[in-house]
Amino acid sequence: MESQQLTLGIGTRLQHTQFGPGVVVGVRYATYLISFINHGVKEIDKTDSNLDEIMPENITVEVETVSEVEKSLLKILRQWSDVSEIVPLGERWIGGTMLLQPADKSLKPKEIPVDDFFHKIVMLRDRLRVLEQNINSHKKLSDEDKVNMQQYITRCYGSLTTFNVLFKNKEQWFVGEKGSKTE
Repeated sequence: MESQQLTLGIGTRLQHTQFGPGVVVGVRYATYLISFINHGVKEIDKTDSNLDEIMPENITVEVETVSEVEKSLLKILRQWSDVSEIVPLGERWIGGTMLLQPADKSLKPKEIPVDDFFHKIVMLRDRLRVLEQNINSHKKLSDEDKVNMQQYITRCYGSLTTFNVLFKNKEQWFVGEKGSKTE
């Protein structure tokens, strides 16, 4: 048996020649689970020659435990807080504009590129998700407080369902309280 190589820890930033930049989010015996900015989570062999380590974190010879994974994911979220998943805009809206027309026709309307508006909606959704995670993992809030706050977030999602028409993929839609039943 050959000597055991060091295992890159959760939080290590990597560059992959095919998938681009990513962060180790899981460590298995022979593979890393890497969250790539533009390609989502992929399982990559530890010996893959396409991997290039950028910022090593938590280097060890052991596989991480679940609680360490959770801590590392929170660290990663903070490090990459300005990076969110790539959410495609529906084809019919690409290059389109929104026109906000005041009731008083003597006033100038405001024209906004749909792409820009959609980006703001996706950022809002991502921030609501982080808020939701922070509430659920908060150590000092009671379960009742967490449930009450979660209900407000669910209502926010419900208020934003109007914008689902902009999303290309239905699985990325906002879902409110009534979204739990099949549509």
